[in-house]
Amino acid sequence: MIRKFDFLVIGSGVAGMSYALKVADAGKGKVAIVCKTTLEEANTAKAQGGIASVTNMEVDNFEKHIKDTMIAGDFISDPAAVEQVVKNAPQGIRDLVKWGINFDKNEKGDFDLHREGGHSEFRILHHADDTGFEIQRGLMEAVRRHPNITILENHFAVEIITQHHLGIEVTRRTPDIECYGAYVLDPDTQKIDTFLSKVTLMATGGTGAVYATTTNPNIATGDGIAMVYRAKGTVEGMEFVQFHPTALFHPGETHPAYLITEAMRGYGGILRLPNGEEFMQKYDKRLSLAPRDIVARAIDKEMKIHGLDHVCLDVTHKDAEETKHHFPNIYAKCLSIGIDMTKQYIPVVPCAHYMCGGIKVDLNACSSIRRLYAVGECSCTGLHGGNRLASNSLIEAVVYADAAARHSLEVIDQYAFNDKIPEWNDEGTMSNEEKVLIAQDMKEVGQIMSNYVGIVRSDLRLKRAWTRLDLLYEETEELFKRVKATKDICELRNMINVGYLITRQAIERKESRGLHYTIDYPKHAYDQK
Repeated sequence: MIRKFDFLVIGSGVAGMSYALKVADAGKGKVAIVCKTTLEEANTAKAQGGIASVTNMEVDNFEKHIKDTMIAGDFISDPAAVEQVVKNAPQGIRDLVKWGINFDKNEKGDFDLHREGGHSEFRILHHADDTGFEIQRGLMEAVRRHPNITILENHFAVEIITQHHLGIEVTRRTPDIECYGAYVLDPDTQKIDTFLSKVTLMATGGTGAVYATTTNPNIATGDGIAMVYRAKGTVEGMEFVQFHPTALFHPGETHPAYLITEAMRGYGGILRLPNGEEFMQKYDKRLSLAPRDIVARAIDKEMKIHGLDHVCLDVTHKDAEETKHHFPNIYAKCLSIGIDMTKQYIPVVPCAHYMCGGIKVDLNACSSIRRLYAVGECSCTGLHGGNRLASNSLIEAVVYADAAARHSLEVIDQYAFNDKIPEWNDEGTMSNEEKVLIAQDMKEVGQIMSNYVGIVRSDLRLKRAWTRLDLLYEETEELFKRVKATKDICELRNMINVGYLITRQAIERKESRGLHYTIDYPKHAYDQK
């Protein structure tokens, strides 16, 4: 089956939906949002802490937010990308409010601002402790009532379509690769349909599910990054995987692990060992409010020194009613596993949280492949550099979705549908035995990545990961060629591709920088000279 949409959006978080709303409002053609599960299940909805924007101009300004972002990113961030996001953030907030998103306000009617690790001022807008859920709710309602947007839930994008599918050789040196749409698996027919588009936006979110424990939902298998890499697009910064320092330690929940927001440390939460001893003073003068890479490594080291499987976050010294008011969902979650956080420590552990790298894009969110944009966590704008500053990701998605919408609306009249694209060859059969192999291989990817490509790395660990991933790659590609494509095997392919990219780019960086820390090169490259 062949379907045609002027704008094809793959992914349904804040990035994909805000882009879809902007281009749909322009009335320049039909818009489709393809999401692999339902609109509700996106990384956006899991974001608790908030969204960063300079709001209180009496004490805050753009220069402070830019400086904080550059420091957190270990000065690898692209200054142009940082400036674009910071200076356009207030307009992004206004857009979200226009679409029906509610942010908490104080008794004066101003935004109730939080402060998080790495920020020099209070500039985090929030909705209690479920800001992402509120943003997702507002955007879902807006896209569902828009007459020009078609929503295709439980549809899985298998590959993007380029000249390769016309029989033309495409390599990483091909200068004019073009995207003509995507091959998409229909859950009802179990067939792969051809979606032709004039422009395509990749907004598939992150990669956390390639690790054994993550705050991301199971769907975060890096699909967009893997598809673009296979299509010979540029992917970079994959070595910079952010591990959130404080996920709730609850062994039964690993995908996703429950996030204990950074805002709780901004509120005054103190990291302690289970015996009550503080430890962050040994690692950074900012203590529990140091950037995430520093805090995560400190926790990892303390756990190894003392043989612990977790550390603790303490808010028992804060007013109990105020704590419940600010963090009602976290309070309820902790209570559900027998912990009253107003009286007891919260057990926490670092786990995979956010991908700072991804599909390389310019200031207009254009990838290296023509007619293909990338926005949100699957993209690498240059904003985050070596480490994302807390709450910068949601606003990055909104700002770059706007940039992508503006640019694609300007150029879409230059493009036409490519009607020469062949339909997908769906020969092959899938047996129950092979499904068992796929499930086992997915677990193995998680174990490889967590054990060898985690918070602290070494040349030996990375080489071991590379070797094992290479074997899985060969086995999976052989299987993929002779079976009918399903969501499971496509996700496994993507996870292996993403694991390979993280490992390879970690091997290539011969220094410790930002989130990439290796015991073989413990200093910055410029410190080693």
